[in-house]
Amino acid sequence: MLFDDTYKTIAAAAEGVFRDRGSKFIGYAYPVFSEDEVKDILSKLRAEHAKARHFCWALRLSPDRSIFRIQDDGEPSGTAGRPILNTLLSADITNVLVVVVRYFGGTLLGVPGLINAYKTAAAEAIQAAAIVEKTVNDIYEVQFDYLLMNDVMKLIKEEKLNVLSQSFDNSCSMRLEIRKSVLNSILHKIEKIEGLRAKYLFTA
Repeated sequence: MLFDDTYKTIAAAAEGVFRDRGSKFIGYAYPVFSEDEVKDILSKLRAEHAKARHFCWALRLSPDRSIFRIQDDGEPSGTAGRPILNTLLSADITNVLVVVVRYFGGTLLGVPGLINAYKTAAAEAIQAAAIVEKTVNDIYEVQFDYLLMNDVMKLIKEEKLNVLSQSFDNSCSMRLEIRKSVLNSILHKIEKIEGLRAKYLFTA
C-alpha cells in the first residue's frame, strides 16, 4: 500500500480542566470535519462563558493531517494556540478542534506558565475523549437501471460496502462509501457491470 488509509480522531466532544494560581483553563475537544464549524462552536462557548477572558484554540483537519490553524486570542504569541496544537500532534489525532477557555485569576503566569496551562488543559480534554481509528473513504454515487439491482446488491454484499443513501425509481442511485485502499479493485468491478455508472463525490 502506498499510503496509510487510516487516521485517529475522537468519537465525541470531551472536556478537561486545569487550574493555576487562580486562573481556570477549561479545555474542550470536538470532532470536526471543516473549518466552517469553528465559528459556531466558538460563539456557543463565548455565550456560555461570558466572563472568560480568552478563547484560544487549535484545529487539525484532513486524514493526511495537512491542515491546521491556531489562535492565541490575545495571549502572548506562541503561548496558547501552538501548545494546544502540539497536544493534537502528540496524540496523533486529526479532524479535531480543541478550544481552551481561560478565566483570569488575577496573577500573571508568565510565558512558561501559560504554555504549560494551555497544553495541560488541552491534554486533559483529549484524555477524556474516546479516540477512534477511522479509514479514509471515498464517497461515490452509482446510478443504474432497476434491472441491474441484483448485480449491484451482490457487489455491495461481497465487498461489504457501506450504503449511505439510496433512491429507487425507474433509475436508481446509491451513495457508497469505499475504503481508499481497495478503491481501484472496486471501481474495476463496477466497470464490469454494464450500465452501472459511478461518480466520485468527495473523500471523508
